[in-house]
Amino acid sequence: MGKPTGFLEFERVTNTQVSPERRIRSFDEFKAPLDLEKRRQQASRCMNCGVPFCQSAMKLNGMVSGCPLHNLIPEWNDELYCGNYEHALGRLLKTNNFPEFTGRVCPALCEAACTCGLNDSPVTVHDNELAIVEYGFANGYIKPEPPKLRTNKKVAVIGSGPSGLACADMLNKRGHCVTVFERSDRAGGLLMYGIPNMKLDKNVVMRRIRIMEKEGIEFRTNCNVGIDITADEILREFDAVILCCGASRPRDLNIEGRELNGIHFAVDFLRSTTKALLDKEYELGNYISAKDKNVIIIGGGDTGNDCVGTSIRHGCKSVTQLEMMPKLPDKRAKGNEWPQYPRVCKTDYGQQEAAAVFGKDPRVYQTTVKKLIGDENGDLKAAQLVKLEAKKDENTGRMIMTPVEGSEYTVDADMLLIAAGFTGSEEYVTSAFGVDTDSRSNVSTEEGKHLTNVPKVFAAGDMRRGQSLVVWAISEGRAAAKEADEFLMRYTNMI
Repeated sequence: MGKPTGFLEFERVTNTQVSPERRIRSFDEFKAPLDLEKRRQQASRCMNCGVPFCQSAMKLNGMVSGCPLHNLIPEWNDELYCGNYEHALGRLLKTNNFPEFTGRVCPALCEAACTCGLNDSPVTVHDNELAIVEYGFANGYIKPEPPKLRTNKKVAVIGSGPSGLACADMLNKRGHCVTVFERSDRAGGLLMYGIPNMKLDKNVVMRRIRIMEKEGIEFRTNCNVGIDITADEILREFDAVILCCGASRPRDLNIEGRELNGIHFAVDFLRSTTKALLDKEYELGNYISAKDKNVIIIGGGDTGNDCVGTSIRHGCKSVTQLEMMPKLPDKRAKGNEWPQYPRVCKTDYGQQEAAAVFGKDPRVYQTTVKKLIGDENGDLKAAQLVKLEAKKDENTGRMIMTPVEGSEYTVDADMLLIAAGFTGSEEYVTSAFGVDTDSRSNVSTEEGKHLTNVPKVFAAGDMRRGQSLVVWAISEGRAAAKEADEFLMRYTNMI
């Protein structure tokens, strides 16, 4: 612990942000790092606790608090404070393959569990992590390092999202010959097409992909396993297969008017914008546009927030984000004490931007769409909304959100974006490989294991655990790689 009084001397200072009014003019990332001296001060606030909850990933009251990767946070915070940047990077990369991703998009489960946050503001773990890894890139510490020996074992990784990339990276470093199959035109999966540019610049993703290619990993894009190539072909060619295809089936609506024009899944909406930007076709309008439209977004999560921010950048006329559940408290409620994950209301970048542009938070709580109304051309023109209240289900005893009779009202709507979560993995992939799935369409494995019911076929990430966070996907990919390595070599030296 380089500075025992750091948490007493320095206040928490996060990375600066471009104002909402300015940043909505582009799709550029809008957070600027602190200079190194101020960053070192922030690192000195780490208390080097006897029990570092930040790296524990404990499940408390149904929610995980602390880092699922078990990042060595006190260690690299101390190295950062002492100016040992290369050592800090080494400790960070020991547990996290891609800090440049988590340092941008992770909701910082670590900070929720930070001991300093018990009586003060938590350490800026998230920003410190990003500073360390970007210093590493800027100073040439992160470069291609192909394995010196190869095992000649061939591994197929299906899907190039965060779990697939982490799995491929670990297995390649072990010396196995890894091929990653990706159905899209670019590698990256969720990182490339599921997260908007302003949260994760695609140059950051491609920077990592290029390094992995130079280290010997083969990426086969535009190759949809189960359609363009059969599962039998994959199983014949490779010694092990890891399914990392995500939970990419969006949850749909079953309401009157669903067939109208102007209704899109959030994933399709976000993907179209990102692809237009990457293909240099944004100015041509080759994307699903919200310009001059009254936009309704169903879903109050991260994807819904991304739709808010993207719609505003398109130049929408208005934007409303519907949330079925009640608004969370602004501060921890009784029974949600530290170090549990805080169940509090958070205002993300999209909501900040909506407030700046339209003068109010776009979220409407305990409300959903009851009916969609179109014009004579079949285009969406209005939505009938209904208020919801919590009632106990007589069969299950669980509280469910139920429409309030007589609370219906109608609003203008030219576009409806469905960001209501996902229902599991793609059936054509699981059927092709013959793997068992559970009631939520996730691939079934033994508790804490990644091997499926099919010999030499493993599963990881959202495809196995359901829709989750990038940090969990990386953790899953690492664990599946370790299990697959032991299967291939009869032992493993992975951590």
